[in-house]
Amino acid sequence: MVSFPEQDWRVLRALHVTALERYCTRVLDECVALIRDTDMSAHDRYLRLFRLLRERDDGLTAAFDDLRRSTALMRLVATINLDVVTDKELEQFTPSTRETITGLSEIFKPRGKRPKSPRRS
Repeated sequence: MVSFPEQDWRVLRALHVTALERYCTRVLDECVALIRDTDMSAHDRYLRLFRLLRERDDGLTAAFDDLRRSTALMRLVATINLDVVTDKELEQFTPSTRETITGLSEIFKPRGKRPKSPRRS
């Protein structure tokens, strides 16, 4: 098991709140766009909204639920792969943690998903 330094734990706990807010805002924006799409029937919009929320909830669970030191690396990797952490925020972590999460985020990068927008600095 890889240790998670205290310094990085403090950074992650603060970043967790910001990243969660970003993710929820993005999901709500997607919901609004879907609801306003009048090219579909109300029932089709409802069904697509239900599926969308179920899919996005899986992402939320992987990135934000059960934040503990023992799950910290995987939660951080999940937030990176959701693209809700900026490069500047990642710079706050120790070099060893950055190296680890960079490698893990490549391994666990979702396949077949929509392309991600570039991270903001």
